[in-house]
Amino acid sequence: MWGSSCIEFYQVSSINEMMIKLKINNTEIQVEKGTSVMKAAQQMGIDIPNMCWNDELEHFTSCMLCMVKDTNTGKLLPSCSMQAVDGMDILTDEDEVIESRKTALELLLSEHVGDCEAPCQVACPAHMDIPKMNRLIAADKLDKALEVVKRDIALPAVLGRICPAPCEGACHRKTVDEPVSICLLKRFVGDNGVEPEISNIQKTGKKVAVIGAGPAGMAAAYYLQLRGIQVKLIDKNMKAGGMLRTAITDEVLPKEVLDKEINAILKAGVLFEGGKDVSRKEFERLKSEYDAVVVATGAIKENPEDFGLKSSDKGIEADRSTYQTSDAKVFAIGNALRSSRLAIRSVGQGKEVAYSVIQYLKKEKVKGEPRLFNSRFGRLVAGEFAEYLKESVDEKRKSPANGVQAGFTKEEAIAEAKRCLHCDCRAINDCKLREYSDRYAVDQKRFKTSERRSITKQINHGSVVYEPQKCIKCGICVRLTERYTERFGFTYIGRGFDVVIGVPFNEELEKGLTKTAERVAKACPTGAISLKNK
Repeated sequence: MWGSSCIEFYQVSSINEMMIKLKINNTEIQVEKGTSVMKAAQQMGIDIPNMCWNDELEHFTSCMLCMVKDTNTGKLLPSCSMQAVDGMDILTDEDEVIESRKTALELLLSEHVGDCEAPCQVACPAHMDIPKMNRLIAADKLDKALEVVKRDIALPAVLGRICPAPCEGACHRKTVDEPVSICLLKRFVGDNGVEPEISNIQKTGKKVAVIGAGPAGMAAAYYLQLRGIQVKLIDKNMKAGGMLRTAITDEVLPKEVLDKEINAILKAGVLFEGGKDVSRKEFERLKSEYDAVVVATGAIKENPEDFGLKSSDKGIEADRSTYQTSDAKVFAIGNALRSSRLAIRSVGQGKEVAYSVIQYLKKEKVKGEPRLFNSRFGRLVAGEFAEYLKESVDEKRKSPANGVQAGFTKEEAIAEAKRCLHCDCRAINDCKLREYSDRYAVDQKRFKTSERRSITKQINHGSVVYEPQKCIKCGICVRLTERYTERFGFTYIGRGFDVVIGVPFNEELEKGLTKTAERVAKACPTGAISLKNK
């Protein structure tokens, strides 16, 4: 009995000697000796940002993003490599820590050369994912391409005929020779793709009235309806369409094209009531019967004060990001704000206002459509043309053989879509650098002191692409290829500020990554190494 108690005592003592206590954000935690501060924080559910950390590998302090503060010493410490010590008092979210992380990110961005979103997408007032549409057309996946387009543009066949194409003005291909014919490609998809099936919409029980059935109102109605909100679309004319129906000739915009896309919106479940003028009394009734009202007509703009809405000489006053008016329940878009003949802008506002209305209905802070940090490097230079053409075709811009009014044939559309340079980042949706840059509201240009590095692309591999100028030298790829015993793998080449990461002995990328390509691409925090099929 005595011997058993002694054994238990020494076992407990031994366990206690293996454990330490520390505080993280004023909460005490007990961890094993040798545990890093980062791992200790993770055990508490605290996410400390990091770029060079990988669970498979030994720590390697390089990004300096995981800094925390030890209040006992007042010093900032890298949590990935600092072992937890008994009695430590750590803060992970103090102002000095946050500023340190922001500075670390801005230093990393000073040498990171790459666009998150392609310039064409940034220039599009509806923010449509143009490169993805192009890739799907090039692969002859028209239905999927239409699905992508309609996430942002409710009337692609219509706009493909009348849009002045600001996206084409920003297209990187324009610097090489001529821009991709984005507008005609969008039209082709709208004309020939099968409408995405609308199903499994979770009804919210909320109702919204949209006044004005022009491009802005129809887009707002469509995107609200898709999110489970019952929409009533009201217009003074008997048919929806607004100026699209009354101010554009059939030669430019055939009525059957317009009606087809309007019917797709109504098929989503939107209720339409035409031939109805909205008076002040009717406006008040709509406000009382509906959970929110979207004003998308210039008619109310003429006397907004009569409807209890603040206005200027241009139209109804509304927040530029959320479109919320002086009446929190009322939102204004399109010609209700100011006269504009740019239908793509109105359609974009219709999509954006849906986010704001939903936030309002959920009693959340109304912020509008979420937009992430977007790295940009500017125009291509002549020496980079060949690099970008590696993922494209060296062909001139296509024009429809049967004339612009006829549009592209399928063969012409596929050929033109292949001219896209794949300017968007393949890791756009899972890039740590982008995520953290957005979280800490960084300034990409803060530490820019010289001309940017010229972009190169290594595509001579079956499954991955390597873009060295996006690399932040975290070393994860170097350590992974070493761990999994690649014959060549990746290594640091050069010294000091000129160091780069690449395959040693000038070997091809295919030889460097023979068995770890997918693993390395998934672990890369910046999209410098990425899978080709993205």
